[in-house]
Amino acid sequence: MFRKISISLFLSLFFGFTTAQQLAFPGAEGFGRFAAGGRGGNVYHVTNLNDTGKGSFRDAVSQTGRTIVFDVAGVIRIKEKIAAAPGITIVGQTAPGTGITVYGNGVSFGGNTIVRYIRFRGSINMPKGACTVVADDLKDIIFDHVSIEWGRWDNLHIKNSSNITLQYCLIGEGIDPQRFGALLENPIDLTVHHSLWTGNQSRSPKAKAKIEYLNNVVYNWGKSAFIGGHSATDHYQDLVGNYFIAGPSSTDDFLSMFTPTDHVYHKDNYVDLNKDGKVNGRLVTDADFIKQTATLVKEPSALSRSNVSISPADDAWKIVMAKAGSSLKRDAVDKRIIGYFKSLGKKGQIFKTEADAGGQPEVKQEASKLKDTDSDGIPDNWENKNKLNAKNSADAAAITQTGYTNLENYINSLVK
Repeated sequence: MFRKISISLFLSLFFGFTTAQQLAFPGAEGFGRFAAGGRGGNVYHVTNLNDTGKGSFRDAVSQTGRTIVFDVAGVIRIKEKIAAAPGITIVGQTAPGTGITVYGNGVSFGGNTIVRYIRFRGSINMPKGACTVVADDLKDIIFDHVSIEWGRWDNLHIKNSSNITLQYCLIGEGIDPQRFGALLENPIDLTVHHSLWTGNQSRSPKAKAKIEYLNNVVYNWGKSAFIGGHSATDHYQDLVGNYFIAGPSSTDDFLSMFTPTDHVYHKDNYVDLNKDGKVNGRLVTDADFIKQTATLVKEPSALSRSNVSISPADDAWKIVMAKAGSSLKRDAVDKRIIGYFKSLGKKGQIFKTEADAGGQPEVKQEASKLKDTDSDGIPDNWENKNKLNAKNSADAAAITQTGYTNLENYINSLVK
């Protein structure tokens, strides 16, 4: 009897542990990599570009335990801010065409959430203090290949949260009154890697945080690029393999507003200030941070607990150029922004409004041509190929040998 109970207990603990350690998706890295999102829950199909109502994105994110797939592509114009429920997975890679853009106001998120391949853009019509994306007071969230732009106060705001990843994201073109990238107010265990920060006046980001900032590019900042915590509270910033590349709007102040309470570990970061159309910068040194009065530390504060694959800075900027943002199929706005970056110092601008930047273009609505008989989020042809039942929606939530559900195996197969 004791032996049976012990084996049963062991198996329970073993499978409980492995489930807890399941990555959000293959390739998920950093402190938010174990977010489960809506795994095993319901599937919600976004079927239109309406602001509200059945089949809308707003309705889709209103309840927990959902995986949200898109049967339509285009621009979702929202008037009021969207407050997303926790415990959801947003898989923008399921949208046809150039994908989904949520434009006009901000979106706030709850914990245990996965967000992939989607664009969030604010507007000058938002309240003065509004941010495009907010991830406050939560635990476990990962943003993967997400474009975040046109915030009025900051593009991105993260406060009092933990276990967060932003990977392969594009955070750019903050607009009036501040035109800032991101304000990070006391998040703990935050990973930002292989992301592009561009066209922001400052705060790319402002790191009042315990953060690992790895293989990012800051391009064409205005007054300043990476900002320290600049407060009496202790903050910890690990910066490795980043490249600061000045553009037409940039001063030489790629670092700013550090104090002795900022504990900085840095390695293999480069800065290129000559705006000559080539990447030929110099190594960032201890002296650059000492000038800012930061406290240098010999060992990283967060990096030892991370799993991010770090490249040399001279390779990382090329990866960021190819992959940052909702890059499965970039839309006209992101193509323009990446075009500035590709000039490597010669092009770029910091705008006051999105209209000054060319505005949000009209995009023809496009519907998916994939047949999904049982509406489980998996097209019939994929189910048939993988020996599932295209007329039985229950198989979508079944856990497979990969540790993911059949639905997750499908949506993960859409991207590398």
